[in-house]
Amino acid sequence: MDLRAIAMGLGFALMWSSAFTSARIIVADAPPVSALAIRFLISGMIAVLIAARMDQSWRLTPAQWRATAIFGFCQNALYLGLNFVAMQTVEASLAAIIASSLPLLVALASWLVLGERIAPLGMAGLAAGMGGVVLIMGTRLTGGADIRGVALAAGGAVALTFATLAVRSATSGGNLLMIVGLQMLVGALALGLWALAFWQVRWSWQLIAAFTYTTLVPGLLATWVWFALVGRIGAVRAAAFHFLNPFFGVAIAALVLGEALRPLDLIGVVVIAGGILAVQLSRRPG
Repeated sequence: MDLRAIAMGLGFALMWSSAFTSARIIVADAPPVSALAIRFLISGMIAVLIAARMDQSWRLTPAQWRATAIFGFCQNALYLGLNFVAMQTVEASLAAIIASSLPLLVALASWLVLGERIAPLGMAGLAAGMGGVVLIMGTRLTGGADIRGVALAAGGAVALTFATLAVRSATSGGNLLMIVGLQMLVGALALGLWALAFWQVRWSWQLIAAFTYTTLVPGLLATWVWFALVGRIGAVRAAAFHFLNPFFGVAIAALVLGEALRPLDLIGVVVIAGGILAVQLSRRPG
């Protein structure tokens, strides 16, 4: 792995993790579903226009259309929709930690549902990572965290796990930026009617700044960097950078929002990150 790939991986992890903090700012002043629908509409239109200028076609293969529909609904409408609603009552750091369990959930589902074999290192990492998630969630719930919000965030992670398993081999054939834009438009369509029914916004510079940042950086730039990274070093090696997300998610929430850093949270973050890294390393081709 060269230095450029490492820089891209670090940049992706940082941008992806920062989305939870900016989302927490957005939902303080705007309905979460409405904010998401508008974000997807803007991001999707920008991505489609850029893809068209790059001569990418919207004439996708049947597998790509299926991937676009499933991923657009499960990631944008369900995963991000549930997370945005959850962050009305759940801290950004906790939402980031729950979402960071995605590589662990995908590995677990691949083992239980698809019958994929996991090496001993991966099994140890899976057990450790899940133990870290349970530790943090248990600590937060006993400390007064909203159980409904935690359940919504966890449900979002499960929805994204299903989407990942359903489309992980269906996006071959090019037109990746076009697919990214179209799946965002699927999310905008899925959330649009609900959004119009609950449109109440308290405008502030914080809301505008957070919305602009979320739309352009985690929404578009991080997605582009991710696909570029996968194209450069492969999906398995690229996914190893997810082990940084618990660290970055908690750190950014503490720095920007002033959320507390609890000792057990820090222990849990280290355990989760180690578990994610072990799972990814165990799946790396020899």
